[in-house]
Amino acid sequence: MSAHSTRPTTPVATAVGRTGPGTGPAGPAAATSLGTAFTTATGTVTSTFTATGTFTAAGPAAYRRLGEVLPALRVRCAPPRSGRGWLAGADLVARPAALRELISHDARQGLARYGRPLRPDVAAGIGLHRFVWPAALLFTLPWFLERRVPLLAPGDIAVRRRTGELTVRPGAFLCLPDDPAAPGPAPLPTAVLAAVPAPPPPGARAVPDEAALATGLRSALADFLTPVLDAFRPEVRRGPRTLWAMATDAVVEGLWYAGGLLGEEERARTELAALFAPGASEQPEPRAARPAPECAPFTPGAGFTAPASGGTERSDRCRASCCLVYTARAEAMCTGCPRVARG
Repeated sequence: MSAHSTRPTTPVATAVGRTGPGTGPAGPAAATSLGTAFTTATGTVTSTFTATGTFTAAGPAAYRRLGEVLPALRVRCAPPRSGRGWLAGADLVARPAALRELISHDARQGLARYGRPLRPDVAAGIGLHRFVWPAALLFTLPWFLERRVPLLAPGDIAVRRRTGELTVRPGAFLCLPDDPAAPGPAPLPTAVLAAVPAPPPPGARAVPDEAALATGLRSALADFLTPVLDAFRPEVRRGPRTLWAMATDAVVEGLWYAGGLLGEEERARTELAALFAPGASEQPEPRAARPAPECAPFTPGAGFTAPASGGTERSDRCRASCCLVYTARAEAMCTGCPRVARG
């Protein structure tokens, strides 16, 4: 059974198809406290404060908490890195050779795990999942814990799959009007969220309310993921709808897993269900007349079911996509796979 179907309650080592990150071994998580500079071999990003002493970036506190409960995934606030096993996000979306090297990492792991080569498109799909899973947490965890949404582009991050490390360059972020970092009483109109310039200037941008912040999160994730999915598409060999379903699964499963480790699994389920609520698209109208779902381009619905109990093999969630790992080993099919749950 693949742990796509397992409940996110313990920080276990992960492998192909698991709910957790599957990014390899890592050392102790960075425990940098607020107010301290984040230093790497390539430079330093210094924390900044408002006059009231409030940290004015989105994410560092949330990433520190993640490192405390999931040492296998370490996030550092630093400039993007390259070389020595690092892959800059800008290279991932611009250089096919860099993307294929990332995929080859999962192909090698698949061969070692299953004793037979993965199909190239399956290895690419697993590579996509294992990139999006932690990258999406750079957005969703600050939203979940701080009610701040970083506005990041692929060029703002770097990954080191072998050690389970990420770097992220803090910049502009969305927040609520009552956030101490909010720039003033006039919040950014919701309509502006769909057209945030790239890259945005640094600093806080207030939005009117929780609904607008959720809209901003979906928009920021979509802006970040669009070039990533475009880069992966020739390797995964699936259409846009399936790619966005795969992205939706990675986004949901990442925060669900992290929420469980933080002792807030139920809140994570509730807020993810609201974030990807189907909305108006589920109205019983002729297909051609239905408006796009609020959560487009993501797949509508977070897919949660009633919690599993009593040792049942049923998943707490039905995935929107199939990872095809069963093509390497039939018994490895996820119990949360749509081929099973919707069969």
